[in-house]
Amino acid sequence: MSDLADSVPTLAGVGLLMALTVAVLLAFRAPRGFAPTLAILRGAVQLAAISFILGGVITSPAWVAVALLVMFAVAVVSATRRLGWSWPHLTVVGGSMALGITVTLLIIFGTGAIGLTPRYALAIGGIVIGNAMTVAVLAGQRFAESVHGRWEEVEGWLALGASPRQATLDLARRSVYAALIPATDQTKTTGLVTLPGAFVGAIFGGISPLEAGRFQIVVLAAIMAAGSITAVMVIAQLAPVRVRPALPR
Repeated sequence: MSDLADSVPTLAGVGLLMALTVAVLLAFRAPRGFAPTLAILRGAVQLAAISFILGGVITSPAWVAVALLVMFAVAVVSATRRLGWSWPHLTVVGGSMALGITVTLLIIFGTGAIGLTPRYALAIGGIVIGNAMTVAVLAGQRFAESVHGRWEEVEGWLALGASPRQATLDLARRSVYAALIPATDQTKTTGLVTLPGAFVGAIFGGISPLEAGRFQIVVLAAIMAAGSITAVMVIAQLAPVRVRPALPR
């Protein structure tokens, strides 16, 4: 009964925030105004389920590995859908994310920056996977929009004898840069504007602020490394275009 009573303020606060979100978007007549609210509801259900599941697997390396594989698969599919579903896109996104995530985690745990335990592997792995997914979407969408909007320029380069990769090289580089802006800004303003979730969660978990800061800087470096590799690999494979790409939805 106490747990139910404690959850009432949470439900009230979340409900009001959801209503506010819908009201603002509908008032502006933004497309899919209910999408953020539906995402919150879906996230709540998923968090409830994963919280229940992780309570029994957090200490098992095998089950933690399974959980990370499921997270990775869902992230790849979600990112691919954002870029326009196709098997080639799935391969590009999956391979790029896998390389960025694997290299990053190998460095973290190989150097001993973070101890290799099931708990830390799940925490770091989940954060890196989620951010790699975001970067893959941002990079792919920015590149498609740039090429679509400046197609006459790309066609001009092709007509002058440039290869498809050469014709979009500048747009590709700018797309990688743009995809990393959110992570870069978050890293630059950490401690001044934002207190990242990993830092706050570590403190709430009983870790000293100094130790939480050490953990957080490793997380931020991991996000940047995995994101950079993912963005470059995604764009490197999407860049050689011969026809005007469709705008991602």
